Amino acid sequence: MEKKNIEEYFSADAPHPEAMNLLRSIVMSFPFDETVKWAFPVYMINGKNVIGLGGFKAYTGVWFFQGVFLKDASQKLINAQEGKTHGMRQWRFNTIEEIQENEDLIRTYIQEAIDNQLAGKEFKPQKKAAKPLIIPEELKAVLDADPKLNESFEAHSLTNKRDFAEHIATAKRDETKQKRLEKIIPMIQNGIGLNDKYKK
Repeated sequence: MEKKNIEEYFSADAPHPEAMNLLRSIVMSFPFDETVKWAFPVYMINGKNVIGLGGFKAYTGVWFFQGVFLKDASQKLINAQEGKTHGMRQWRFNTIEEIQENEDLIRTYIQEAIDNQLAGKEFKPQKKAAKPLIIPEELKAVLDADPKLNESFEAHSLTNKRDFAEHIATAKRDETKQKRLEKIIPMIQNGIGLNDKYKK
């Protein structure tokens, strides 16, 4: 059951309460705002997520939301989900002793994470490249033969152009392609998209 209150994550019946409370005391020695997001305690600076804490059956962990920018000279950080979490990094602890032994280093990593956040360092996933617009020969021939129609076609959005192109390309028979061309030419001329009637 999802916890509603921040204190429940650090209560005696939560996983690894001593370790979680020690991590919390380390984190809260910095000027963070403490909240709950995605069912985990999250620590923010200027409204930006910097650190997260998690207590699980096998371990406790500190999440660095922009951990990809940390130097990690001691090689403590892992990417919990390769290929999925691009910017986030995690430091796991199996015992409370591990936390105690690394307390100074944890503070160093946290301070670096804060400095990076204040410097505006933020990982932004790359957008997937848009599919190239491939105009089938039948449509290309009609557009080449009629400069005015071609001008109208170019005035359409990329989405509309794609819709027209795919509408022709997906027809299996020449006869069907011809019928579809006859249907879309007035639409192209009048600035009407193939799927406009479905859009609110």
